[in-house]
Amino acid sequence: MKRVTKAVFPVAGLGTRFLPATKAMPKELLPIIDKPIVQYAVEEAVAAGITELVFVTGRNKRAVGDHFDANLELEAQLVAKGKTDLRDMVRNIVPEGVSCIFVRQPEPLGLGDAVLCAAPAVGDSPFAVLLADDLMTGKILPTAALIETFLRSPTNLLSVSEVALEDVSKYGILRAGPVDADGVMSVAGIVEKPAAQDAPSRLASFGRYVFTPEIFGVLRGLAPGAGGEIQLADAIDQLARQGKVAAIMNPSKRYDCGSKFGYLTAIVDHALSDPDYRVEFIALLRDRMDRLGTT
Repeated sequence: MKRVTKAVFPVAGLGTRFLPATKAMPKELLPIIDKPIVQYAVEEAVAAGITELVFVTGRNKRAVGDHFDANLELEAQLVAKGKTDLRDMVRNIVPEGVSCIFVRQPEPLGLGDAVLCAAPAVGDSPFAVLLADDLMTGKILPTAALIETFLRSPTNLLSVSEVALEDVSKYGILRAGPVDADGVMSVAGIVEKPAAQDAPSRLASFGRYVFTPEIFGVLRGLAPGAGGEIQLADAIDQLARQGKVAAIMNPSKRYDCGSKFGYLTAIVDHALSDPDYRVEFIALLRDRMDRLGTT
């Protein structure tokens, strides 16, 4: 089995939850202080050994490509102002030895269709999929954990976390099987957004995956599912029923930046952990809490 060196980033979504901010700007470029959400996902992939980044874009998503492309005019202006540290930061958004490929999803036909659009760029290689909406932090990040597991157990892999019973209706929930000595869990199936009383477990699949190229064949044969779209969860479920899917627990903290509150939480936590902002930000929060306490 080949090493996992390619990663797919589906970034063609409309970002309707964040309108009007996302009317002209892709939601993936919404910043966590000074770094866009999608850059965190790219850095996670590169740190895991990924060298080919495949972005599946849609209409009005050229700004994603612009962010990861060279901007020689900006670099020259920064150098002229003596800001070489900022020039280096901008230049190294995509490290040397890492390439970017941009593929267009002609119509918004679902996450499964977006992954399928990447097939010509991926070829017959195993590959990771990262959904930028799920921002991960921690010493060990899920893409690295998935790729390490894939080297030992080369099958389709999911990163999963346990959620509260009242939240199972928001996610794809696993029909989980036995767990081996390495912490790899067999997956018998996945149920998309079940009611609490129907959930087979509380293990939810989030936005990090490693797939073998066989998933492309499954996606090509899928009929439209929920919402009239090609659902990635349906393809995973089909492979799971054939005994071709496993899962590991997500080793990191996840922020759901596809929701406004999750996005706000990510900003607050990053400010609290950043040495440049932490002290002043804590003082600001205390001041605001004191004001609330007097009203």
